Amino acid sequence: MKDDWNANYEAGDLPWDEPVPEPFLVEAVEAGALPRGRALEIGCGTGMNARYLARAGWEVTAVDLAPKAVEIARERGGGERYEQHDVLAGPLPGGPYDLVFDRGCFHCFDEDGLRETFAARVRDALRPGGVWLSLLGSTEGPPRNMGPPRRSAAEVVTAVEPALEVVSLRGTVWEGIPWKPAIWILTARRRE
Repeated sequence: MKDDWNANYEAGDLPWDEPVPEPFLVEAVEAGALPRGRALEIGCGTGMNARYLARAGWEVTAVDLAPKAVEIARERGGGERYEQHDVLAGPLPGGPYDLVFDRGCFHCFDEDGLRETFAARVRDALRPGGVWLSLLGSTEGPPRNMGPPRRSAAEVVTAVEPALEVVSLRGTVWEGIPWKPAIWILTARRRE
């Protein structure tokens, strides 16, 4: 999988890379819905969301599986810290964090147990009471052959709940994508 993602960055084939911060993240920040302090972004890509969080006052570490993504993010970055890291290979670096954000990483794993491992890694990176905000593809809406991988609410809760408390799982559509795929906005918390 590492080589596939890195090849996309090497070729500049980045349909998921946006020139502005993720609107759902901005909405949560502006609403004061996320704990302040230290933040980790998983799957940071070229670093747009990490830079946004840093400008908004978080101390940010951002990781991506693709070395080329990390290289680009470092070139564009400010005070954020970027590292190449495979979430499934070992603990996330630099914790504990008040906030973990991922825009479309958690839903990428199909094999049994991998989403559970991902959720456990997030739990271990969060301080007690820390929050994970994740955007992921949903099985809701009309059939489609493109866009984010589709996960049911049951799949999401089954993977997350043993490790973290699901605070909310809200269905919506991804307005920034022309065909507006259905997505989930997951908010989970590490138990005190």
